[in-house]
Amino acid sequence: MNLSTMLAQLEGWVLDLGASLWIYPAMYVFATIDGFFPPIPSESVVITLTVLAHSEGEPWLPGVLALAIAGAWTGDQIAYQIGRAVGTERFAFLRSARGRKAVEWARHALEHRGASFILAARYVPIGRVAVNMTAGAVGYPRHRFMLYSGIAAVTWGIYSMLIGLAAASWLGHNTLLAMAVGVVAGILLGVLVDQVVQRVAGPPRAEPVPADEDEGDEADAEPTSRAA
Repeated sequence: MNLSTMLAQLEGWVLDLGASLWIYPAMYVFATIDGFFPPIPSESVVITLTVLAHSEGEPWLPGVLALAIAGAWTGDQIAYQIGRAVGTERFAFLRSARGRKAVEWARHALEHRGASFILAARYVPIGRVAVNMTAGAVGYPRHRFMLYSGIAAVTWGIYSMLIGLAAASWLGHNTLLAMAVGVVAGILLGVLVDQVVQRVAGPPRAEPVPADEDEGDEADAEPTSRAA
């Protein structure tokens, strides 16, 4: 699905439900699902609803904000639990030498910059899912994760709504254009935050991998013999 198609579908959905009470539970469900399966960033829904509320007076913005935050936090907990239940050893690509390095890098980042890492990742649609699942997989303390993801959800909700208000104030005469501009701005800011997070966190830190383990990863593909 290209961006223009996504925007058209999103605009149609918002205009259809914007004046209905169903928009509130829909916002919660959408933000929750986006926490572990992000086909369309839920911040785009918050932005479009904000623009609509600014121009039409509905839906009620505090309700949208509260349910977006609640849904985002719930989705983060589900992602954490999936990571905790499945772990990393269940996936072949994470058992390889490269996979172990990536897991060690994520563990190191969560141990030394846990709060900032979780807070920043919330603004990156796919990044937040990866970080939250990794937090569960590596056993990051649940009570800390719940606190930091809660703070992240609140700041993310306010940030998304502010983008919508800015777009509506600038292009208030054209609701559909304001929606499109707001969504694109949100996506671009997410990409920017992603780049900043990668630069701050740095590349994956390689832990020394024993030679026998490294060779073991290739043993299935091409058995070798060693001289005694």
